Amino acid sequence: MTHPALIRREHLSTALRLAADGLPVLPLRKGKVPFANCPACLYTSCGGRPNMKTPGPCTCPHPCHGWAAATTDPRTLNSPQWEAAWREAAAVAYCPGGAGLTVVDLDTPDAVAWARETLPVTRTVRTTRGQHWIYQGTMTSANGVRDGVDIKSTMAYARWRGPSTGTLTALPDAVRALAVKQPAPAQPAPCAVTVPARSAEGVCRHRSPVFLERGIAMAVQRISEASSGIHATVYATFLAVLSVHGRCGCLTDGHVAWLFAAAQAKGETPRHCTDAWANARAKLGL
Repeated sequence: MTHPALIRREHLSTALRLAADGLPVLPLRKGKVPFANCPACLYTSCGGRPNMKTPGPCTCPHPCHGWAAATTDPRTLNSPQWEAAWREAAAVAYCPGGAGLTVVDLDTPDAVAWARETLPVTRTVRTTRGQHWIYQGTMTSANGVRDGVDIKSTMAYARWRGPSTGTLTALPDAVRALAVKQPAPAQPAPCAVTVPARSAEGVCRHRSPVFLERGIAMAVQRISEASSGIHATVYATFLAVLSVHGRCGCLTDGHVAWLFAAAQAKGETPRHCTDAWANARAKLGL
C-alpha cells in the first residue's frame, strides 16, 4: 500500500514538473475541489476583482481563489504557505486558459463517440469515465454544453490526468459554437439587469468596492462552498444579490458573469443559471 505522505510528495513533484512546462497548477483537496480562500483573502479583501480572466488575482502566499490560484512559480509551489495544502492534496489541477489551452471534457462513452465523429483530432488523455480533448486556444468555459460534455478554458480548472497523446490542434469553431447559447424566447438576457434611474441625492453606496464587491464575493463564496442542493443554493443566492443590488443600477455584466461562473463551476448549466436569474428577477418584480 502506498503511504499517504508519498502520494502528497508525488502531487507536488507533478505540479513542479507541469509548472516548468508552462501549465499554471494548483492542489485539489478532498472531493477534487480547490482550497477555500484564506482569512486574509476572504470576500476578496485582498483586491480580487470579478472581471479577472487569468490566474493570479493577488499576491496572497496561500493557494486561494480557486482556479485563480494556479501558478507556474516553483517558489510559490514549494513555499511554507502551500505546504499544508500539499499535505492535504488529493490531486493536482491546472488552469487550461492560463496556458492558452481549452479542454473538452468528455464524461461518457457516448460523448467520446460524438467527439470522434464531430471534432478535429487533437491531443487526448483518458479520464475515469471518458477523455479530455485538448486544443490550442482559449474560450469561455461552460458546463453541460451537451450530454456529458463540459468545456474548461478561462476561469476554470481541469484535473491533471497524466500525459496526453497525439498532436495539439488549434481550437476549432465547432468547439467555440458549443458554448454559444441562445436565450429562451421569453427569458431576459442572463446578464441584463433592468433598474430604475439612480436618485440625485449622491453616489449610491452600492458602488463602493467595499460594499458591492464584498457582497458579490460573499455570494460567490456561498455558491462555491455548497455541498448539496446546488440548484436551490444558486437561486437563493441570486435572489439575495438582486434584493440588495438589483434596483440601484450598480450590478455590471462582470458581476453577473462572476456569479454565473461560480454556479457553473459547481455543475450548473448556462441554461440553469439563466433560468435561476430570471426567476429571481421575476420574484422581486425587476
